[in-house]
Amino acid sequence: MAEQTQQQQERKGEKTNREARAQREGAREGSRDQRGGRPEGPPEIDLDKLIADPLYLDNQAHGIVSRMRDMDSGTRSQLRRFYNAVRRACRAPESERQHEFVMLRARLAYTIARHSLRSLDTLEKLLLQVTRKNDPRGYERFRDLFEAIVAYNE
Repeated sequence: MAEQTQQQQERKGEKTNREARAQREGAREGSRDQRGGRPEGPPEIDLDKLIADPLYLDNQAHGIVSRMRDMDSGTRSQLRRFYNAVRRACRAPESERQHEFVMLRARLAYTIARHSLRSLDTLEKLLLQVTRKNDPRGYERFRDLFEAIVAYNE
């Protein structure tokens, strides 16, 4: 009787292991891009969370810097130059701020394409969210996020 119970438990364990493995493989397949089996890009940054939660901001900055180190060969001076442009855009009069950030997005897109900085794609998407929302807190948090990225990249 004890042997039967033990065998049943072993079978359950094997079944659970097979199910877990199938779920992991399914998750891997689900995270693949349609264009050739490559993984999708990095997850998008939620602007509302970024505004509300400083720890979320910090975690996102760490994630972007680690992707930069893995993927790109961008220089610190490129980041600092762009960060200075972000700071100038934040200091612009409120009536001009949205326009300044739209131009920043264009500049960021050019920099990403020119220097193959694919790890900064999430920042470009976030910049689009910020300019669409046109909220002063969003601009400030974007600046804070960029400041953290520059600091962690040193």
